Amino acid sequence: MQIKVYTLNAFAKTDNGGNPAGVVLNADSLSVYDMKKIAEKVGFSETAFIKKSNKADFKINFFTPNKEVDLCGHATIGTFYLLASKGIIKSGQYTQETKAGILKVECRNNNMIYMNQTNPKFYEVLNKADIADSLNIDEEEIMSDIPIQIVSTGLKDILIPIKSLKSLYKIKPDFQKIAHISKKQNVVGYHIFTLETEHGSTAHCRNFAPLYDICEEAATGTSNGALSCYLYKYGLVSQENIKNLSFEQGYSMKKPSEILASLIVDNEEINEVKVGGIALNIKERNIEL
Repeated sequence: MQIKVYTLNAFAKTDNGGNPAGVVLNADSLSVYDMKKIAEKVGFSETAFIKKSNKADFKINFFTPNKEVDLCGHATIGTFYLLASKGIIKSGQYTQETKAGILKVECRNNNMIYMNQTNPKFYEVLNKADIADSLNIDEEEIMSDIPIQIVSTGLKDILIPIKSLKSLYKIKPDFQKIAHISKKQNVVGYHIFTLETEHGSTAHCRNFAPLYDICEEAATGTSNGALSCYLYKYGLVSQENIKNLSFEQGYSMKKPSEILASLIVDNEEINEVKVGGIALNIKERNIEL
């Protein structure tokens, strides 16, 4: 049996940028085994499978090459961009049923897609020593006035503040150690960032998730949603700017990406988190099951 898979680059800033995702339409007949096998053959960090839902407009399952995950930001952007480009959806509000819950997705003009994430949860603060060791950097290169902390807006990541762009670029991660710490802390991976940027963005980021066979990812929607909330919590973005946040990622991989984010805050409490972007380079391929 042949399955048609659409591939596209989500959060792309240029034609060769962004994070590739696979998307399978009309996936209702596929089993968990089938979806895992397809994701394995596609080989991207995530592949999305669109099904019918009696709770939302669409039900979407997300698979890495080795397991199912609750939510994926860049694959959501890719999925709804594909639906818009094929005329299946128009500008407006939609809902997706995911293992992280039922979440809103907005299709704006020019097929700009924004996805709602779950409201932030802040977990443990971690010490510098093990984190610095796993990144092969000195502890002094990690900022000390804000914490290394586990944060989730759908998926748990360790957020790690680095002092400079130079330090961020020179990191040579020990993936075995990162996978060990990620497993121990029950997180997807590391999202490291600096407030020094290339293009006047909110932050410049790198993302490592070797526990899920993703050594480095060019654009990570869920992690940047969590980072937006973290930056607001610790006073690093102002109330005036929280609806227009932007994050650079993928530059160290020569895959420049731009992830947009927007927060709505009432009485200093975050009650809505959105992450947005576009996708480029839609292609088709057939996978033999």
